[in-house]
Amino acid sequence: MHNDYFSDLDQNIKLALSEDVGDVDITALLIDANTSANADVITRDRAVICGVDWVNEVFKQVDPSLQITWHVKDTDLVEPNQKLFSVSGNARSILTGERPALNFLQTLSGTATVTHRYASLIAHTHTKLLDTRKTLPGLRRAQKYAVKCGGGENHRMGLYDAFLIKENHIMACGSIAKAIGRAKSLHPDRRIEIEVENLSELTEAINAEPNWIMIDNFSLDDMRTAVEASNDSLKLEASGGIESDEDLIAIAETGVDYISVGALTKHVRATDLSMRMVN
Repeated sequence: MHNDYFSDLDQNIKLALSEDVGDVDITALLIDANTSANADVITRDRAVICGVDWVNEVFKQVDPSLQITWHVKDTDLVEPNQKLFSVSGNARSILTGERPALNFLQTLSGTATVTHRYASLIAHTHTKLLDTRKTLPGLRRAQKYAVKCGGGENHRMGLYDAFLIKENHIMACGSIAKAIGRAKSLHPDRRIEIEVENLSELTEAINAEPNWIMIDNFSLDDMRTAVEASNDSLKLEASGGIESDEDLIAIAETGVDYISVGALTKHVRATDLSMRMVN
């Protein structure tokens, strides 16, 4: 379902270059047109790398003659001051492509890094970490890929590939059972997930036989009750109530199948990167 992470890549890069370069990089014109250069990019942070293909495409669209040598790959855990890649060729082209390339690499590595940290905290449980649709506009597929690079799993890609029936959907349909029934009749091949807010709604949802149930802001005791009430064919996803690392660990230890965390993609702290010209 999520094997086309790169289908928006060309469009992403075209837009990034359009908004940054415009008609011409006027500062790059200060450099003689035939000047060649070599540059290294390092990280100042410990990070999980993600974004190799985005960087390559930026420099390809700026100047296909540029040569890029990678010293790491996506999913690699790197340390401060580690060299990530080198680029050589026309100096103007390198400097024009620098910021758009690093913007993608720092953002996607930031997403992969926080995902890795969260996933590591619950690695002793069977619970998997999920992303959400709370992504940066235009970077949905890229950030979902970054979550995978960091050790997380993807929820639905968008509104089209799985049902997620929430409070307002239920109200508009009339009941939990009616909403699930309509979903089954509309698209029996799609995953059906429904959000519940208490144990009474949980029982009603289980009886209507969806594929997943999202338990929203349940107490830890109620989460354990939900786990005991579910069966092997039903997946439980916990959402909300995560204010600390301890909260995340405690929720995972209740036995839920998934924990969805919007912060993976919406609270992005970019990885600190630096490009240096070298002799």
